[in-house]
Amino acid sequence: MTNAMSQSDPATAVIDGCVVPLVHPEKVALAREAGPSLAETIELAGLFKLLGDPTRTRILYSLLEAGELCVCDISATVSVAETTVSQALRLLRTAGVVACRRDGRMMFYRLADAHVRMLLDLSREHARHESAGQL
Repeated sequence: MTNAMSQSDPATAVIDGCVVPLVHPEKVALAREAGPSLAETIELAGLFKLLGDPTRTRILYSLLEAGELCVCDISATVSVAETTVSQALRLLRTAGVVACRRDGRMMFYRLADAHVRMLLDLSREHARHESAGQL
């Protein structure tokens, strides 16, 4: 929706902005103090960008469910070419979301830690909650 559209539609304008512009200094101060720093928000935005790609998200959920998988197993699970999976895993590994171990010539991937597991679990629960609310 464009800005011009929200200005011309009174119902939308009420949703998008304050009907009566009044700043609550205590709440603003609390939000500023408790909120993440600029550096943290940049890091978080990068993490959410990683999750914004359906292939990478499917790879992460495959690892969540199966534990440790090699590239060919992940490729078969998400029905994507191994080269695409490898590229996605490189990005996820660089971001610290997945970890890997070598066993001979094979590389096995897993979620990096419990925080990633919690993030995936909560995100899926939220998505299910949202879709159930739309029925």
